[in-house]
Amino acid sequence: MSRNLTVKAAVVAAVILVALVYLVPTMTSKPPAWWEGVLPSEKIHLGLDLQGGMHLILEVEAEKAVVSAVERASQDLLRKMGEEKIRATRPEPGADHTIKLTLLADSDRAKFQDLIKTNFPDYKELDAKTDSEGKVSVSLQLLPASAKDIASQASEQALETIRNRVDQFGVSEPEIMPQEDGRILIQLPGVKDPQRAVALIGKTAQLEFKLVDDSVDPRTASKATLPPGDEIYYLYDRDSQSGRVSKEPIVLRSRTVMTGETITDARVQIDSQNNEPYVSVAFDARGARQFGDITTRNVKKRLAIILDGKVQSAPVIQEPITRGEARISGDFTMEEARDLAVVLRSGALPAPVKILEERTVGPSLGRDSINQGLISMVVGFILVVLFILVYYKLAGIVADLALLLNLVLIAAALAAFQATLTLPGIAGVILTIGMAVDANVLIFERIREELRLGKTPAAAIDAGYGKATITILDANITTLIAALVLFQFGTGPVRGFAVTLAIGIASSMFTAIYFTRMVFDLALSRFSVKGLSI
Repeated sequence: MSRNLTVKAAVVAAVILVALVYLVPTMTSKPPAWWEGVLPSEKIHLGLDLQGGMHLILEVEAEKAVVSAVERASQDLLRKMGEEKIRATRPEPGADHTIKLTLLADSDRAKFQDLIKTNFPDYKELDAKTDSEGKVSVSLQLLPASAKDIASQASEQALETIRNRVDQFGVSEPEIMPQEDGRILIQLPGVKDPQRAVALIGKTAQLEFKLVDDSVDPRTASKATLPPGDEIYYLYDRDSQSGRVSKEPIVLRSRTVMTGETITDARVQIDSQNNEPYVSVAFDARGARQFGDITTRNVKKRLAIILDGKVQSAPVIQEPITRGEARISGDFTMEEARDLAVVLRSGALPAPVKILEERTVGPSLGRDSINQGLISMVVGFILVVLFILVYYKLAGIVADLALLLNLVLIAAALAAFQATLTLPGIAGVILTIGMAVDANVLIFERIREELRLGKTPAAAIDAGYGKATITILDANITTLIAALVLFQFGTGPVRGFAVTLAIGIASSMFTAIYFTRMVFDLALSRFSVKGLSI
């Protein structure tokens, strides 16, 4: 056997060995412990249509992000006016993205206008009215272009936040795609707890810190009797024995002293005293300074920790906390604490999201899809194998071996690249079988022509492969370009089809041209061949 043929045989053997190694985790329920530490352990991932899961379409309520931006701007404006000693009523957000206030002295108007121009360039001043006492009623309106930018950024930020949450939730091969009008398509294969997934994805996770007003009795307080700047919230408590949740009123200062936007990390910890989980959060440098300042100025006062409008806890500040850490406890279960840590780490949604469509694909439907797809693939494979055997005789055995190796290589590539096999992907595999047969047909027909011209088997094989290879390359490269375009611009099922088609094209090129030629050359070198059964 020539050295060139030995190298070809070694390459084929190495490819087959690597493919089988990658297929072991898929073909066995659980590989040995030593296998996972040394060799590949990734199985073929199944898509939503094969293993079941969730299909969601969410809509980001971007308008609420704009409203929140106006509210934050009104709070910033109040602080800036205090620094500049501009006398005015408290700025209040109004309709149509406006902020309304009254300047108590007309002499402050020029200073106020300079303040707006320097610090709030996204706002324009509407018509101002001066009354007989010299007070000036002013309305500021957010520019339409700025409102549009805020809404667009909210949709983009929501997409990234949801993607981070899903990644930490542990879903393999999720599909998260932006859609028109601020909508987001989410497909989560293999999710076994849909309600938990929905709660995790849709949680706004707006974390706020507010001071408790202990001078007011919450049991007798009402909206009508509350002092200015106070609000009634409810502190929820779960009974550890019965699991029942009770709530009691608590009076908080309206002003938010700090938000969770400076959080850098959130971890689940266990309280050593009562053996209950809580969430420990860490702030960045700016947040640590801010939290340290708040706790220093309010020692022996209660600080309420509020998540999405619900008071989780209201501990007493015993001493200044300057280490940049805080603790959130609220009678959580371990699962609730983990989910809270996930949403805090991934960041708050800039605006609430609304579920427009929710579908759950059961695993039984996935199994039926797999069975039907496999049946169609097996039936198609058997028919092709029988046709090749009848039509090309002994040479057909070589082509059938190439087809079998082609399937093995496609499955191994899906596992190696951690690609997702979908129902359209199975269709791509079936199409690849047909394309692989087409390549063998072109080669074998060329060989037949050369034999009819009186050439020897070795010369006929050499000429057949030489003349057919260019045609095969041209056809397959054209199809590969189409598959890459489908993968780049397609979504969901289209991409699944494109993945298996592209992998199948590369595999069929190897098996139809390289593998079959090696088998023919090996037969010619080992046996005295006077004719070909083709």
